[in-house]
Amino acid sequence: MDAGSMNSSSGKTQSRCPFKNSYFKGEILERIWIDFIPNRSAMDFDYAHYMLNEGRKDKENPAVSSPSRDAYRKQLAETFNMNRTRILAFKNKPPTPVEAIPNEFSSVHPAKPTKTRRYIPQTWGSSNVLAIALGNTVYLWDATDGATSELVTIEDENGPVTSVKWAPDGRHIAVGLNSSEVQLWDSTANRQLRTLKGGHQSRVGSLDWNNHILTTGGMDGQIINNDVRVRAHIVETYRGHHQEVCGLKWSASGQQLASGGNDNLLHIWDRSTGNLLASGGGGSDRCIKFWNTHTGACLNSVDTGSQVCSLLWNKNERELLSSHGFTQNQLTLWKYPSMVKLAELTGHTSRVLFMAQSPDGCTVASAAGDETLRFWNVFGTPEVAKPAPKANPEPFAHLNRIR
Repeated sequence: MDAGSMNSSSGKTQSRCPFKNSYFKGEILERIWIDFIPNRSAMDFDYAHYMLNEGRKDKENPAVSSPSRDAYRKQLAETFNMNRTRILAFKNKPPTPVEAIPNEFSSVHPAKPTKTRRYIPQTWGSSNVLAIALGNTVYLWDATDGATSELVTIEDENGPVTSVKWAPDGRHIAVGLNSSEVQLWDSTANRQLRTLKGGHQSRVGSLDWNNHILTTGGMDGQIINNDVRVRAHIVETYRGHHQEVCGLKWSASGQQLASGGNDNLLHIWDRSTGNLLASGGGGSDRCIKFWNTHTGACLNSVDTGSQVCSLLWNKNERELLSSHGFTQNQLTLWKYPSMVKLAELTGHTSRVLFMAQSPDGCTVASAAGDETLRFWNVFGTPEVAKPAPKANPEPFAHLNRIR
């Protein structure tokens, strides 16, 4: 029976809950089911009125019927499609289920072959070289002359590359792998220096440097501080996430580490003097939140309307850049602290997974699931401080002259 119709024998409404609204982020599903409410204009009220009134009269007065009258009614019923047992019927079928966000995890529809998750990690070093990983290969793009080169191609049993991060010197780079290993490379000599093993049990999806300490976050939920100068490189381990660690960032002072995980938790590790931290929520949250990391208080929350994939602070102005997913897949520039939207940058056709900032802070490179890399001059050229005026050697130069 169609949704919303009523069976005359049972007298009970049957609903298949055809509308489904689902969001996802970090493999978390949230479904809201509601009954289908039909459109009144689509109902066949004329037929329903006949069945409730005229049909009842015919049954109450069987003596009035005759063979010719019965034949006429039969032909009339076939003409107007009245040989039905339903009293209340609809002219139009109910709408098909609508999904606000495409969801490959939906259990209502038949299972479809899922695509392999794409990793397009990137990092922009202090030497003005952008590193980007596609599949098993790490490429380098020199922003000064536009030259492109290949740093390394990882073997299939260890790949793909799941994270990359330049060291502060702009010469050495860390490469996280799906096999749980992390490789350190010298980009100038184009050679591998060492491999960090034994820390994680699965892929390494996030990296960040704090001087000589390389912090790694894995799918196993662990965060590990590695001192790359010594053989026994694991010096500290943080345990607090229950799912994959998808983001790591050290504060400028090197005293605080922020970590975000697929368990929707944001942790602040180690000592702190109290600083501002911005975090972005997934498809079911869609908010940018600002935190006082000393007290843990949430200072402000702004609903962006879509999944927040990454955040970047402007190095020269009080501005924040956010990248998003469905539906616009845009980059949004915000003025802080008013959070007035200054601009929206569109061009990607899939969610913008990563952003990296040039050393001068003016240009941002974005990588999305559409496998394109785009460059945005979003922050502009910083203003050059005007030189101070030369001091006037004349005595009492600051006083008005007397004619």
